[in-house]
Amino acid sequence: MADDDIDMEAALAEIAAEEEAKKQAAAAASGGDDDLDMAAALAEIEAAEAKKKPAATADLPARAVNKEAVYDVPVEISVVLGKADLRVHQLLKLGRGAVVELDRRTDEPVDVFADNILIARGEVTVTDDDKLGVALTEIVRSLFTRV
Repeated sequence: MADDDIDMEAALAEIAAEEEAKKQAAAAASGGDDDLDMAAALAEIEAAEAKKKPAATADLPARAVNKEAVYDVPVEISVVLGKADLRVHQLLKLGRGAVVELDRRTDEPVDVFADNILIARGEVTVTDDDKLGVALTEIVRSLFTRV
């Protein structure tokens, strides 16, 4: 959420509090009881406190909720060991036991992508369950590098 949105929300809350205070003050002036005067005074105090609050802290709980909503978004992770250029007739000749030479050496790091965005580099490892894994060795800061 941008700072302009936070300022707008604070301004709208302040306006609503002031309007409520005016309504209650008008009701009190037209013969209302002391409870209405107290409510009007409280509304004015709340409006004054809303003005004093810094805009950055006015929306912290909503920001925390928005951040948590992102945690459940699914992301496809892919690891690129290397690339190779083949012609169609070469591809059609591939069979069991064929070896395709990639453009990387075995000691070079592999690229880790999240939804086709390069996010890290790492080394291929074997897990306890004899599955392949990747140990991240470098986090890439440019999150907008698309393949």
